[in-house]
Amino acid sequence: MPNVGIGSLLLIVFVALLIFGPKKLPELGKAAGNTLREFKNATKGLADDDDDQDAKKNEKQEELK
Repeated sequence: MPNVGIGSLLLIVFVALLIFGPKKLPELGKAAGNTLREFKNATKGLADDDDDQDAKKNEKQEELK
């Protein structure tokens, strides 16, 4: 993955300002943050479900012994 320096970041911010305008950027940032938060919560829920299933398997195996 290529390194992104300060100059590159400034260029990206400048282009984003030109395309979306300064009033629209905070809304886009908020939407991106909400999307990432929802994704994180959904993947956390999937991991928790897997842990619950593993615990149930272990309980069943102990009952069979």
